[in-house]
Amino acid sequence: MEYKDCVQTAKNSNISKFNVRAWNKLNIIKTIFGQSISTNGNHSSFFTLHFSRYMSIIRPVHNIYPAFGRNCFLADNAVVIGDVIMGDDCSVWWSAVVRGDVNAIRIGDRVNIQDGAVIHCTFEKSQTIIGNDVSIGHNAIVHGCTIEDEVLIGMGAIVMDLAVVQKHVIVAAGAVVLENSILESGWIYGGTPAKKIKELDPENRQFFITRTAANYVKYGNWFMGSEK
Repeated sequence: MEYKDCVQTAKNSNISKFNVRAWNKLNIIKTIFGQSISTNGNHSSFFTLHFSRYMSIIRPVHNIYPAFGRNCFLADNAVVIGDVIMGDDCSVWWSAVVRGDVNAIRIGDRVNIQDGAVIHCTFEKSQTIIGNDVSIGHNAIVHGCTIEDEVLIGMGAIVMDLAVVQKHVIVAAGAVVLENSILESGWIYGGTPAKKIKELDPENRQFFITRTAANYVKYGNWFMGSEK
């Protein structure tokens, strides 16, 4: 994509005229696209992402850049830093932070990181691994742990270092999952510290986990203009 095409894309993406003029004046877009960034497999550097993502804060650490799969949406003030690899159809919403500065963060496909959530890890101790079809609720903290496929982390919940949340689990809003905990598949957990509340039946699993992950792909597409 050429510089002039980027400016036109910005205009077509409902970015304010003020920002387009500012970027023209500062020559930021031209500077960005003048850099040579390698690709790795199906993931591309942030320089090749949808133009609206230039409003986000996306930075390298130790010359390691975040990498994204296809069709990912990053909100205007979302922050993605350092050693982060994200799969396809993911979304990072307003004021959410994914900070791979002190260790690695790996995120699968169809993961939504909702407004105000924080994904981090611990230096020389714990990476953060998130599987496919995972929803991280508003203001939740996921820190140095493993979240397997098809999980919902509720609003304001905290999952601490070296915890493992197995497949098909809901962590209720406000719950605290302590370090080294193992949350067994097929349950809803809540409280401080998080404990089993009740079994997760197929109907609730479909509604809260499968449906939420699919809906957030749709919501992201709304903002990228690829789906009504």
